Amino acid sequence: MNKRETTSTGGSTTKGAVVARRALRDGVYDAILEKLLDGSAPPGSSLGIDSLAREMAVSPTPVREALVQLEHTGLVSRVALKGYRVAPPMTPEQLEELFDMRTILEVAAVERAAGHSDDLLPELRVAHAQHVLAAHRVREVRGAGETPPDFADLRDYFAADWEFHLTIIRAAGNRFLTQSAESLSAHVHRLRQTVQHGTMDMDQAIAEHTAILAAFETGDPEALRASMRSHLEAVARRASAEG
Repeated sequence: MNKRETTSTGGSTTKGAVVARRALRDGVYDAILEKLLDGSAPPGSSLGIDSLAREMAVSPTPVREALVQLEHTGLVSRVALKGYRVAPPMTPEQLEELFDMRTILEVAAVERAAGHSDDLLPELRVAHAQHVLAAHRVREVRGAGETPPDFADLRDYFAADWEFHLTIIRAAGNRFLTQSAESLSAHVHRLRQTVQHGTMDMDQAIAEHTAILAAFETGDPEALRASMRSHLEAVARRASAEG
């Protein structure tokens, strides 16, 4: 009886430790990611494990684990004998490939989501309204765009923008399509790290999302494909112009 109780307690403690460790690593990951995107760790700069651990008041282990995870996204790179560095800006070729992939994936998603428009539309309207509201808040904070906002101001805007796309992708009803889109999120983050055009294209992005929403409301498959393709091509042009 005592042996069984000891084993049970030990197992619970072990599971709790694993969960706590993962939560700590995820928190460190998020903190480093924000440094990459807010400009405090610019492309090419060094990411010292010990210095990051001191800054975040954690041990080096979760920092190392977070950097390994970030390396897989392409946001950081490991240089032999030099440690980790923030990845250089995306090249024009990488930008072209990223938008090519997004177009393949997201045009396929709108085609499949069209068959679920009755369920999708209420969620998509909410996602669009949140995107519009987030843009309005950015303008309020920075005086209607007179001063470029920093990353903290843009965080909610970026999240709302991407959530509009994810809402459509999830409605396609294909778990592997959704997983592929979610795996692209880090590269979308890297795009924002590469080109600081977030405030410049708010009005255009909202107008393009409005066209996509209208296409779902009319139920025209060709309009859906065209509106999503047009939006992604426009974003790619703006990114290339700013890069």
